[in-house]
Amino acid sequence: MSTRPSKIVCVGRSYADHAKELGNAIPDRPVLFIKPPSSLLSLDAGISWNPAWGSCHYECELVLRIDHRLSKATDPAQALQAVGAVTLGLDLTLRDLQDDLKTKGQPWERAKAFDGSCVLADWVAVSDVVQDWDDVHYSFHVNDELRQAGNTAHLIFDIGTLLADISQVFTLEAGDVVMTGTPAGVAALQAGEQLKMTLKGKNQDYSWNTFVKA
Repeated sequence: MSTRPSKIVCVGRSYADHAKELGNAIPDRPVLFIKPPSSLLSLDAGISWNPAWGSCHYECELVLRIDHRLSKATDPAQALQAVGAVTLGLDLTLRDLQDDLKTKGQPWERAKAFDGSCVLADWVAVSDVVQDWDDVHYSFHVNDELRQAGNTAHLIFDIGTLLADISQVFTLEAGDVVMTGTPAGVAALQAGEQLKMTLKGKNQDYSWNTFVKA
């Protein structure tokens, strides 16, 4: 399996509590945008951004790796069969810039798809994590303080429905990545912070660490 996807499809406002905390309306269909492969950043590299761009917010998300091509799927259960592995990731967002772009009615890419805006942990086989797609749990800590707690039961659109909807718009190729959206609790990152993402598996928890460069 290639380690470099052709694209990273992201879902915005997929948890009602997150949409509300940013003052956004609850969507009636999935909100989709794309990050390019150049946005990928390794955990070891540490997070940094140009301070002239304003604040950078963390958004911890359940992430899916597509192992089988998926196009124009109509059955959510069938769409789920295309997923071969899962992990956690950070959809980094230049919030001040995003707010400015929204005010001007311009696209979000400068705030969402910049180099280093997609931080992915190691892939874990679906069979080691998922017993029920509607009951996958994960958490995000900053300096050992819990900031986000995710549960796919709280998604506005379940994972299978998301994948089927995405495949109507973008053909998902083997190796492509889907970021399923973030729960409430997003906030600005600060220099020197230590970050930990934890995914609850069937028999063990999987944790990954990264940091914000000073």
